[in-house]
Amino acid sequence: MHNAFFRRRGLAALVASTFVLTAVGTVPAARASDKPLRVILPISAGSGVDTIVRAAAPSLTKALGGQAVVVENLPGAGGITGTATLVKAAPDGGTIGVVSNNHVVNPSVFARMPFDAIADITPVSVVGATPFVLVVNPAKVAARNANELQAMLKAKPDGYNYASSGNGTIIHLAGAMFMDAAGVEARHIPYKGTGPMVADIIGGQVEMGVVAVPAVQGHLKSGTLRAIGVMGKTRVAALPDVPTMAEQGFPGVDVAGWFAVIAPAKLPPAEVKRLHAAVVAAFATPETAEAMFKQGNIINPMTPEASAQFFRTELDRYARIVKKANITPE
Repeated sequence: MHNAFFRRRGLAALVASTFVLTAVGTVPAARASDKPLRVILPISAGSGVDTIVRAAAPSLTKALGGQAVVVENLPGAGGITGTATLVKAAPDGGTIGVVSNNHVVNPSVFARMPFDAIADITPVSVVGATPFVLVVNPAKVAARNANELQAMLKAKPDGYNYASSGNGTIIHLAGAMFMDAAGVEARHIPYKGTGPMVADIIGGQVEMGVVAVPAVQGHLKSGTLRAIGVMGKTRVAALPDVPTMAEQGFPGVDVAGWFAVIAPAKLPPAEVKRLHAAVVAAFATPETAEAMFKQGNIINPMTPEASAQFFRTELDRYARIVKKANITPE
Protein backbone atom coordinates (compact mmCIF):
# COMPACT_ATOMS: atom_id res chain seq x y z
CA MET A 1 0.00 0.00 0.00
CA HIS A 2 2.85 2.39 0.79
CA ASN A 3 3.71 2.57 -2.92
CA ALA A 4 0.13 3.08 -4.14
CA PHE A 5 0.77 6.74 -4.94
CA PHE A 6 3.14 5.81 -7.77
CA ARG A 7 0.87 3.36 -9.60
CA ARG A 8 -1.59 4.03 -12.40
CA ARG A 9 -0.69 7.69 -12.68
CA GLY A 10 -2.90 8.22 -15.71
CA LEU A 11 -5.90 6.83 -13.80
CA ALA A 12 -5.05 8.99 -10.80
CA ALA A 13 -5.04 12.08 -12.99
CA LEU A 14 -8.47 11.14 -14.38
CA VAL A 15 -9.81 10.58 -10.88
CA ALA A 16 -8.37 13.92 -9.75
CA SER A 17 -10.09 15.75 -12.59
CA THR A 18 -13.35 14.05 -11.63
CA PHE A 19 -12.93 15.29 -8.07
CA VAL A 20 -12.71 18.84 -9.40
CA LEU A 21 -16.16 18.43 -10.93
CA THR A 22 -17.83 16.52 -8.12
CA ALA A 23 -16.13 16.76 -4.74
CA VAL A 24 -16.01 20.56 -4.66
CA GLY A 25 -19.73 20.67 -5.24
CA THR A 26 -20.47 18.19 -2.46
CA VAL A 27 -18.52 19.91 0.31
CA PRO A 28 -20.96 21.71 2.62
CA ALA A 29 -21.02 25.41 1.80
CA ALA A 30 -21.80 26.35 5.40
CA ARG A 31 -18.84 26.70 7.69
CA ALA A 32 -18.73 24.51 10.79
CA SER A 33 -17.47 27.51 12.74
CA ASP A 34 -16.74 31.19 12.28
CA LYS A 35 -13.35 30.49 13.82
CA PRO A 36 -10.41 29.74 11.49
CA LEU A 37 -9.36 26.14 10.94
CA ARG A 38 -6.06 25.68 12.75
CA VAL A 39 -3.61 23.55 10.78
CA ILE A 40 -0.64 22.43 12.89
CA LEU A 41 2.54 21.48 11.04
CA PRO A 42 5.04 19.71 13.30
CA ILE A 43 7.86 20.77 10.96
CA SER A 44 9.75 23.94 10.09
CA ALA A 45 8.54 26.64 7.71
CA GLY A 46 9.91 26.14 4.21
CA SER A 47 10.09 22.36 4.46
CA GLY A 48 8.47 20.11 1.87
CA VAL A 49 5.24 19.48 3.79
CA ASP A 50 5.03 23.15 4.76
CA THR A 51 5.24 24.16 1.08
CA ILE A 52 2.56 21.62 0.17
CA VAL A 53 0.11 22.78 2.83
CA ARG A 54 0.56 26.48 2.11
CA ALA A 55 0.02 25.86 -1.60
CA ALA A 56 -3.23 24.04 -0.85
CA ALA A 57 -4.51 26.42 1.86
CA PRO A 58 -6.44 28.82 -0.45
CA SER A 59 -8.24 25.89 -2.09
CA LEU A 60 -8.98 24.39 1.32
CA THR A 61 -10.60 27.66 2.41
CA LYS A 62 -12.86 27.55 -0.65
CA ALA A 63 -13.70 23.90 -0.05
CA LEU A 64 -14.69 24.74 3.53
CA GLY A 65 -17.17 27.34 2.38
CA GLY A 66 -14.88 30.28 3.06
CA GLN A 67 -13.60 29.26 6.49
CA ALA A 68 -10.17 30.78 7.05
CA VAL A 69 -7.20 28.43 7.34
CA VAL A 70 -4.37 29.35 9.71
CA VAL A 71 -1.15 27.35 9.31
CA GLU A 72 0.99 27.08 12.44
CA ASN A 73 4.50 25.61 12.45
CA LEU A 74 5.44 23.83 15.68
CA PRO A 75 8.69 21.99 14.88
CA GLY A 76 10.81 20.01 17.28
CA ALA A 77 11.82 16.48 18.28
CA GLY A 78 11.21 14.99 14.85
CA GLY A 79 7.61 16.18 14.76
CA ILE A 80 6.71 15.13 18.30
CA THR A 81 6.37 18.67 19.67
CA GLY A 82 3.72 19.83 17.21
CA THR A 83 1.78 16.57 17.23
CA ALA A 84 1.69 16.60 21.03
CA THR A 85 -0.12 19.94 20.78
CA LEU A 86 -2.50 18.58 18.15
CA VAL A 87 -3.62 15.55 20.17
CA LYS A 88 -4.56 17.82 23.10
CA ALA A 89 -6.83 19.99 20.95
CA ALA A 90 -10.61 19.66 21.20
CA PRO A 91 -11.97 17.01 18.80
CA ASP A 92 -14.45 19.43 17.26
CA GLY A 93 -13.07 19.86 13.75
CA GLY A 94 -11.39 23.16 14.60
CA THR A 95 -7.83 21.78 14.61
CA ILE A 96 -6.08 19.42 12.23
CA GLY A 97 -2.46 18.58 11.55
CA VAL A 98 -0.39 17.41 8.62
CA VAL A 99 2.19 14.73 9.41
CA SER A 100 4.60 12.62 7.42
CA ASN A 101 6.38 9.28 7.81
CA ASN A 102 8.11 10.38 10.99
CA HIS A 103 4.79 10.19 12.82
CA VAL A 104 4.89 6.40 12.65
CA VAL A 105 8.70 6.15 12.76
CA ASN A 106 9.14 7.99 16.07
CA PRO A 107 7.49 5.33 18.29
CA SER A 108 10.22 2.87 17.27
CA VAL A 109 13.06 5.37 17.68
CA PHE A 110 12.20 7.10 20.95
CA ALA A 111 11.94 5.14 24.18
CA ARG A 112 9.12 7.36 25.43
CA MET A 113 6.42 9.20 23.52
CA PRO A 114 4.00 11.80 24.95
CA PHE A 115 1.15 10.33 22.90
CA ASP A 116 0.11 7.18 21.05
CA ALA A 117 0.67 7.62 17.32
CA ILE A 118 -2.38 5.50 16.52
CA ALA A 119 -4.83 5.75 19.41
CA ASP A 120 -4.52 9.49 20.01
CA ILE A 121 -5.35 10.66 16.49
CA THR A 122 -8.15 10.46 13.95
CA PRO A 123 -6.84 9.88 10.41
CA VAL A 124 -8.60 12.13 7.88
CA SER A 125 -6.64 11.25 4.76
CA VAL A 126 -3.22 10.12 3.62
CA VAL A 127 -3.13 12.68 0.82
CA GLY A 128 -0.12 11.83 -1.30
CA ALA A 129 3.62 11.42 -1.43
CA THR A 130 6.86 12.98 -2.54
CA PRO A 131 9.30 10.58 -4.23
CA PHE A 132 12.80 10.10 -2.84
CA VAL A 133 16.02 9.73 -4.80
CA LEU A 134 19.51 8.63 -3.77
CA VAL A 135 22.01 11.25 -4.90
CA VAL A 136 25.79 11.51 -4.84
CA ASN A 137 28.40 14.21 -5.27
CA PRO A 138 29.76 13.42 -8.78
CA ALA A 139 33.21 14.79 -7.89
CA LYS A 140 33.49 12.39 -4.96
CA VAL A 141 31.63 9.33 -6.27
CA ALA A 142 32.32 7.89 -9.71
CA ALA A 143 29.36 5.49 -9.57
CA ARG A 144 26.55 6.24 -12.01
CA ASN A 145 24.06 3.62 -10.83
CA ALA A 146 23.18 1.55 -7.77
CA ASN A 147 25.26 -1.47 -8.77
CA GLU A 148 28.40 0.60 -9.28
CA LEU A 149 27.78 2.35 -5.96
CA GLN A 150 27.35 -1.01 -4.26
CA ALA A 151 30.68 -2.17 -5.67
CA MET A 152 32.43 1.01 -4.49
CA LEU A 153 31.06 0.68 -0.97
CA LYS A 154 32.01 -2.99 -0.77
CA ALA A 155 35.53 -2.22 -1.93
CA LYS A 156 35.98 0.52 0.67
CA PRO A 157 33.64 -0.12 3.63
CA ASP A 158 34.99 2.72 5.77
CA GLY A 159 35.56 5.18 2.97
CA TYR A 160 32.19 6.84 2.46
CA ASN A 161 29.58 8.80 4.38
CA TYR A 162 25.86 9.23 3.79
CA ALA A 163 23.88 12.17 5.06
CA SER A 164 20.39 12.40 6.54
CA SER A 165 18.14 15.16 7.85
CA GLY A 166 18.53 13.76 11.38
CA ASN A 167 18.77 10.58 13.42
CA GLY A 168 15.65 8.48 13.13
CA THR A 169 14.08 10.54 10.33
CA ILE A 170 12.56 8.87 7.29
CA ILE A 171 15.55 10.13 5.27
CA HIS A 172 17.81 8.25 7.68
CA LEU A 173 15.71 5.10 7.37
CA ALA A 174 15.67 5.35 3.57
CA GLY A 175 19.46 5.46 3.46
CA ALA A 176 19.70 2.55 5.88
CA MET A 177 17.23 0.64 3.73
CA PHE A 178 19.51 0.87 0.69
CA MET A 179 22.63 -0.04 2.70
CA ASP A 180 20.88 -3.13 4.04
CA ALA A 181 19.55 -4.19 0.63
CA ALA A 182 22.96 -3.72 -0.98
CA GLY A 183 24.80 -5.48 1.86
CA VAL A 184 27.15 -2.53 2.36
CA GLU A 185 28.05 -0.02 5.03
CA ALA A 186 28.70 3.71 5.11
CA ARG A 187 29.08 6.16 7.97
CA HIS A 188 25.85 7.96 8.80
CA ILE A 189 26.12 11.74 9.24
CA PRO A 190 22.93 13.35 10.62
CA TYR A 191 22.07 16.98 9.93
CA LYS A 192 19.48 19.34 11.36
CA GLY A 193 17.26 19.47 8.32
CA THR A 194 17.37 18.80 4.61
CA GLY A 195 18.88 22.15 3.60
CA PRO A 196 22.21 21.76 5.43
CA MET A 197 22.36 18.11 4.37
CA VAL A 198 22.02 18.89 0.65
CA ALA A 199 24.49 21.79 0.94
CA ASP A 200 27.15 19.49 2.37
CA ILE A 201 26.61 16.81 -0.25
CA ILE A 202 27.11 19.46 -2.93
CA GLY A 203 30.12 20.81 -1.04
CA GLY A 204 31.68 17.36 -0.77
CA GLN A 205 31.70 17.11 3.03
CA VAL A 206 29.59 13.96 2.63
CA GLU A 207 29.36 11.83 -0.48
CA MET A 208 25.71 10.82 -0.72
CA GLY A 209 22.23 10.90 0.73
CA VAL A 210 18.57 10.23 0.11
CA VAL A 211 16.44 13.31 -0.44
CA ALA A 212 13.01 14.32 -1.74
CA VAL A 213 13.04 14.86 -5.51
CA PRO A 214 11.77 18.49 -5.41
CA ALA A 215 14.68 19.51 -3.17
CA VAL A 216 17.33 18.46 -5.69
CA GLN A 217 15.77 18.76 -9.15
CA GLY A 218 17.75 21.93 -9.91
CA HIS A 219 21.00 20.42 -8.68
CA LEU A 220 20.50 17.29 -10.76
CA LYS A 221 19.83 19.39 -13.84
CA SER A 222 22.93 21.52 -13.29
CA GLY A 223 25.12 18.49 -12.61
CA THR A 224 26.18 19.44 -9.09
CA LEU A 225 24.49 16.23 -7.93
CA ARG A 226 23.98 12.90 -9.68
CA ALA A 227 20.94 10.67 -9.23
CA ILE A 228 21.69 7.02 -8.52
CA GLY A 229 18.15 5.71 -8.26
CA VAL A 230 14.56 6.48 -7.32
CA MET A 231 13.65 4.91 -3.98
CA GLY A 232 10.13 3.83 -4.99
CA LYS A 233 9.19 0.98 -7.31
CA THR A 234 7.98 3.25 -10.11
CA ARG A 235 9.86 5.96 -11.99
CA VAL A 236 8.76 9.55 -11.45
CA ALA A 237 7.78 12.05 -14.12
CA ALA A 238 10.24 14.63 -12.83
CA LEU A 239 13.19 12.23 -13.43
CA PRO A 240 12.08 9.99 -16.31
CA ASP A 241 15.58 8.75 -17.10
CA VAL A 242 16.47 7.75 -13.54
CA PRO A 243 15.75 4.06 -12.88
CA THR A 244 14.27 2.82 -9.65
CA MET A 245 16.20 0.77 -7.15
CA ALA A 246 13.92 -2.17 -7.98
CA GLU A 247 14.93 -1.92 -11.64
CA GLN A 248 18.55 -2.06 -10.56
CA GLY A 249 18.16 -5.23 -8.55
CA PHE A 250 17.02 -3.93 -5.15
CA PRO A 251 13.26 -4.63 -4.99
CA GLY A 252 13.14 -4.24 -1.22
CA VAL A 253 14.01 -0.55 -1.46
CA ASP A 254 10.60 1.07 -1.56
CA VAL A 255 10.01 4.29 0.36
CA ALA A 256 8.52 7.70 -0.31
CA GLY A 257 7.80 10.77 1.79
CA TRP A 258 4.03 10.60 2.29
CA PHE A 259 1.95 13.26 4.01
CA ALA A 260 -1.37 12.92 5.79
CA VAL A 261 -4.07 15.02 7.44
CA ILE A 262 -4.95 13.97 10.97
CA ALA A 263 -7.13 15.31 13.78
CA PRO A 264 -7.38 14.64 17.53
CA ALA A 265 -8.82 11.31 18.63
CA LYS A 266 -12.59 10.89 18.92
CA LEU A 267 -13.39 13.34 16.15
CA PRO A 268 -17.12 12.86 15.37
CA PRO A 269 -17.79 10.92 12.14
CA ALA A 270 -19.63 13.89 10.63
CA GLU A 271 -16.55 16.08 11.10
CA VAL A 272 -14.27 13.37 9.68
CA LYS A 273 -16.48 13.22 6.59
CA ARG A 274 -16.60 17.00 6.23
CA LEU A 275 -12.85 17.48 6.57
CA HIS A 276 -12.03 14.55 4.31
CA ALA A 277 -14.28 15.89 1.56
CA ALA A 278 -12.71 19.33 1.88
CA VAL A 279 -9.16 17.96 1.72
CA VAL A 280 -9.92 15.86 -1.36
CA ALA A 281 -11.57 18.82 -3.07
CA ALA A 282 -8.75 21.21 -2.18
CA PHE A 283 -6.03 18.99 -3.63
CA ALA A 284 -8.08 18.32 -6.77
CA THR A 285 -8.48 21.95 -7.86
CA PRO A 286 -6.46 22.87 -10.98
CA GLU A 287 -4.42 25.45 -9.04
CA THR A 288 -3.35 23.05 -6.30
CA ALA A 289 -2.88 20.14 -8.71
CA GLU A 290 -0.52 22.26 -10.82
CA ALA A 291 1.42 23.37 -7.75
CA MET A 292 1.76 19.77 -6.58
CA PHE A 293 2.96 18.63 -10.02
CA LYS A 294 5.59 21.37 -10.16
CA GLN A 295 6.85 20.29 -6.75
CA GLY A 296 7.06 16.66 -7.89
CA ASN A 297 4.33 15.48 -5.53
CA ILE A 298 1.88 12.71 -6.37
CA ILE A 299 -1.64 13.19 -5.05
CA ASN A 300 -3.89 10.18 -4.44
CA PRO A 301 -6.05 10.74 -1.31
CA MET A 302 -7.08 7.76 0.80
CA THR A 303 -10.33 7.36 2.70
CA PRO A 304 -10.18 7.77 6.50
CA GLU A 305 -10.58 3.99 6.90
CA ALA A 306 -7.79 3.19 4.43
CA SER A 307 -5.61 5.86 6.05
CA ALA A 308 -6.03 4.26 9.48
CA GLN A 309 -4.91 0.89 8.10
CA PHE A 310 -2.02 2.55 6.27
CA PHE A 311 -0.78 4.11 9.52
CA ARG A 312 -0.80 0.73 11.27
CA THR A 313 1.00 -0.98 8.37
CA GLU A 314 3.67 1.72 8.17
CA LEU A 315 4.17 1.66 11.94
CA ASP A 316 4.96 -2.06 11.81
CA ARG A 317 7.13 -1.74 8.70
CA TYR A 318 9.34 0.99 10.10
CA ALA A 319 9.63 -0.76 13.45
CA ARG A 320 11.33 -3.65 11.68
CA ILE A 321 13.70 -1.31 9.81
CA VAL A 322 14.62 0.65 12.96
CA LYS A 323 15.34 -2.52 14.90
CA LYS A 324 17.42 -4.08 12.13
CA ALA A 325 19.48 -0.93 11.62
CA ASN A 326 19.74 -0.29 15.38
CA ILE A 327 18.65 3.33 14.91
CA THR A 328 18.48 5.54 18.00
CA PRO A 329 17.70 9.26 18.45
CA GLU A 330 21.28 10.02 19.47
